[in-house]
Amino acid sequence: MQVASEKIKRIWQTVAVIPKGKVASYGQIADLAGLPGRARLVGKALGMTPKEMKLPWYRVLRSSGQLAFTKASPSAEKQKKLLQAEGVVVLNNRVKLTQHAWQPSLDEILLKLKF
Repeated sequence: MQVASEKIKRIWQTVAVIPKGKVASYGQIADLAGLPGRARLVGKALGMTPKEMKLPWYRVLRSSGQLAFTKASPSAEKQKKLLQAEGVVVLNNRVKLTQHAWQPSLDEILLKLKF
């Protein structure tokens, strides 16, 4: 279980550096964390995040730009509200990735993601 724990920490570190007003997909987070093909693990890791960590989980979306939760569910409404507070436009439970996708620079990757 030690290996899974290390993977989850890498996911948390990656999500923590998504800037305000930007979003990333589960797959993108997995790739940046050095875990290609592990998008589902990203979802699992976010669900395990301790509340005191204050991780910006709501900035992680499906690859289509769709919110992670069923439309109009309490979780979807919370995610939508948090994103909108950062200036992210959410229409019909979806974010335009062309407008709000996080495209980290090489500097960001090298300086902020330390695994």
